[in-house]
Amino acid sequence: MRMANEPIATTAERLATIQQGYALEGATIELGAAIVDGEIHKEAQVRLPLAMMNRHGLVAGATGTGKTVTLHMIAEQLSTAGVPVFLADIKGDLSGLATAATGSEKLSARTEALGQQWQGKNFPVEFLSLGGDGNGIPVRATITSFGPILLSRIMDLNETQESSLQLIFHFADKNNLELIDLKDLRAVIQFLTSDEGKEQLEDLGGLSKATAGVILRELVGLEAQGMEKFFGEPEFDTAELLRTAPDGRGVISCLELPTLQTKPLLFSTFLMWLLADLFEDLPEAGDLDKPKLVFFLDEAHLLFSDASKAFLEAITTTVRLIRSKGVGIFFVTQTPKDVPVDVLGQLANRVQHALRAFTPEDAKALKATVSTFPVSDYDLEETLTSAGIGEAVITVMNEKGAPTPVALTRLRAPESVMGPSTDDLVRSTVASSSLLVKYGTAVDNVSAYEKLTSKAAPTTGDAAPGLPPVPGSVPVGSASGGSAGAPYDIDAEARRIEEEILGRPSSRPAPAPSSFPEPSSFPPAPAPQQASRQDGGMFGDLAGALGGALGGGLKSMVRSMGTQLGRDLVRGVFGTSSRRRR
Repeated sequence: MRMANEPIATTAERLATIQQGYALEGATIELGAAIVDGEIHKEAQVRLPLAMMNRHGLVAGATGTGKTVTLHMIAEQLSTAGVPVFLADIKGDLSGLATAATGSEKLSARTEALGQQWQGKNFPVEFLSLGGDGNGIPVRATITSFGPILLSRIMDLNETQESSLQLIFHFADKNNLELIDLKDLRAVIQFLTSDEGKEQLEDLGGLSKATAGVILRELVGLEAQGMEKFFGEPEFDTAELLRTAPDGRGVISCLELPTLQTKPLLFSTFLMWLLADLFEDLPEAGDLDKPKLVFFLDEAHLLFSDASKAFLEAITTTVRLIRSKGVGIFFVTQTPKDVPVDVLGQLANRVQHALRAFTPEDAKALKATVSTFPVSDYDLEETLTSAGIGEAVITVMNEKGAPTPVALTRLRAPESVMGPSTDDLVRSTVASSSLLVKYGTAVDNVSAYEKLTSKAAPTTGDAAPGLPPVPGSVPVGSASGGSAGAPYDIDAEARRIEEEILGRPSSRPAPAPSSFPEPSSFPPAPAPQQASRQDGGMFGDLAGALGGALGGGLKSMVRSMGTQLGRDLVRGVFGTSSRRRR
């Protein structure tokens, strides 16, 4: 906003400022044409550098101002540029990306005024749904992958209870009790609160029987609400979000959220799990010509409302660090104040639709929003309350890392349908998807529940070829596996570190089936889709070199160190731990 004692710029000067500020050299996302003094100027195009999309962004505005259409339009251009996109389809409107739009006189008048060469197109869309709650490919997560911090968020646990849940996860990790679905976690807690598990509960310092009972009640409540279908196997591999179509366009992964109003916290937390899993899997990429993925988090205020300190810190860390892995995140919400300051400060690209100032609280939000923009020639308080549908105040990061001039912009029109695709198209797209074979059928492998209740049920079906069978499980209360399994454990973990952490193919041979140890006191688990691996690690190599000369005691000690290192490496910033990485 221009200071009172500064001269007012002319229309020509303001246009020149915008034109110079958005004269970018590399590939761009075309956002629209600038509006100056109430007139649209198609010679002043407002755009966003494709290479800066991983600097994150914010799309904000009151309900009905066009935020969803903005996402739609940006997603189309990202796909055309070969960049995969993830969108949460809350209202069902975004499925229209799969259907080419038809022109009209009104549309032609709008696009010509903007200087947009419009042509109706459809785009490669993959329809997803959480746990099969919708028409799309089911997206599931295992409990162990989801982790204690995100699960605490769903169960509305306080910080003390969240810490206790982390101890329960630690106990399950240590004792090879696979937490696949809600009944597995319930079985572990029931064991710890039983007479049989009393000794193990006492060994977990900081976990009381009363707190464990509270967590158990909350868990039963989740099951009563029907949330068990969101957890299980086959677990969705978030690398599926990084695919491109055969013609080189980026695949748009559209997650259906038809019952958001009844489970808003679950859905927003699940979206954060997808992002956290990507964060843990992707290697460092540095600065790229275009991002690997752009991730839109709609209804972002649900993520932060009444969130614990640990949860907020985890989000902040993820947003700060995932940029270097080539992923851009755009938060979509009503006002910038919905986003914590530490997160907001990392959102370099801003698309601010109109705000309303009907109440004193609205007026405060308006002033707070204006204060987050660079100084400009616009009276932003007036501009933001008078902007029309499909218009937004924009400032982005240019190729040199500096903010572009603030520009009120008439946004471009999408080239696909601004509304839902037909049910027949959605169903046929899902039926022909290669992901349906991998994720369409739920699998119930032997895990903690079966081990603790001695119910080794057969699996309900295969999701995909599995890894070799897991060596013998560790008895409850034992800190490590038997000595018979040690050589296999060490080699397996060494291969894992080479392949997944050091980022190079392993030269180590796979173990022969005859090297598997005898089963422990728990029933052996058949290989799940993404089998858990025993701990060992780089310390295992040291143990192998020194064990013969210095005796088994040192070898045991070093293996114990390797076990802890393995857990430290695979537990992510949210406490997440994908079975693919274990």
